[in-house]
Amino acid sequence: MKLLWLMAATIGLATVSAHAASSPVSSPVSSPWEQPAAALVDQVAAILGPGHVNLTVRNLSSIPADQVPLIRRLLVQDLKSHGLTAAGADSANSIRVTLSESATKRLWVAEMSEGNQTQVAMVDLGPIQAQHSAAAAGLTLLSQQLFVANQPVVAILEMPEGMMALEPEQIVLYSHMANGWQEQKRMNIAQQRQSARDPRGALLGHADGSNFDAWLPGVHCTGSLSPDPSSGGSNFDCRESDDPWAVTQLSPQLTAPADGASEMNGTAAPIRAFYNASRNYFTGVLAPNDGPGLPPFYSAALISRPAGSAALLLGGVDGKVQLVENGALKPVAGTRDWGSDFAALQSGCGPATQIIASGSGEAAIDSLRAYEMPALEAVSTSPPLAMDGTVTALSPAPDGKSVIAVVRNAVNEYEVDRVTALCN
Repeated sequence: MKLLWLMAATIGLATVSAHAASSPVSSPVSSPWEQPAAALVDQVAAILGPGHVNLTVRNLSSIPADQVPLIRRLLVQDLKSHGLTAAGADSANSIRVTLSESATKRLWVAEMSEGNQTQVAMVDLGPIQAQHSAAAAGLTLLSQQLFVANQPVVAILEMPEGMMALEPEQIVLYSHMANGWQEQKRMNIAQQRQSARDPRGALLGHADGSNFDAWLPGVHCTGSLSPDPSSGGSNFDCRESDDPWAVTQLSPQLTAPADGASEMNGTAAPIRAFYNASRNYFTGVLAPNDGPGLPPFYSAALISRPAGSAALLLGGVDGKVQLVENGALKPVAGTRDWGSDFAALQSGCGPATQIIASGSGEAAIDSLRAYEMPALEAVSTSPPLAMDGTVTALSPAPDGKSVIAVVRNAVNEYEVDRVTALCN
């Protein structure tokens, strides 16, 4: 999972509309990117002052790739006019510009690093024009905020009776009321081990819709929910354990299990893997372990394959994405821009399973994008969906038709969003 330690005390958010940026009226505009580039550099220069900087530009928007070099040249020219010279990677100061967008507007973000301090500037480019719909390949991702938590949310599980959020020391139950999702109950988890700085956890729902399992490093909890959340009735127990965690959910959409899985009530049973708490990743040892030797990994997802079978997709700690299929471990191309979080989506937009993956690297504004895998190459099927922070966890909804995303924002709140797909 991406580690983004942008403390609120070190972040300066100065959001300015590009349409309000001042420029000489008589100056002709030869490119639609001149004004936003100038507005962003004005903010950067006010923060950094003159000097040498290492400039990088990342495009997570529907702006055509052939326009990115032009945008970079404009940024370099504007930096130079403010006494900032774009130099090599050995510069003490760095500027990382991310070109991002949501379903309705574009946002450019500049992250400026000086030693251990990081500051952020933003420029809102306003509504996206008609070219956005032309850029969408097969579908458009949409997000809806469910609720916001003040404590880290390491895993989310949607159940018939509500939403369950796993925090480092508690399990929190949410119910959908007339005014939205509301917290109903908290259950304390007794832990002997100190929580990691970047905590992880897992939740598993059972086929009966009420029983569940929860895992944190060194702890395994089991419980059941009452059909009436207001009654407070629930059974919950935790114990010290190093047993393997469930890394996939029950998958009724899949017609055959992946390597290492077993059949249970006509569905692909959850795959379990041993977790290394000291290294914050899964060791690659599955339970039952009747498949090939696997590398250590951060994320896993069951996906359907063209032949109707299921395979296990792994996001390795080395950044490589591989597929466990037919007893073999196969590399997947086209995943260089993936982050360490992904989940499967059965959108109905075409016959294939989509994979929703977060963006690579550390960024104040993360993104999600949909991919399909007709062979052993991930092919993008949507423009990126900008998220208001860093994606820290993704999990499929029980019906597979949406994905639940946990996003840590700039003030260290944890927003829980439902991500769905609109077919084009």
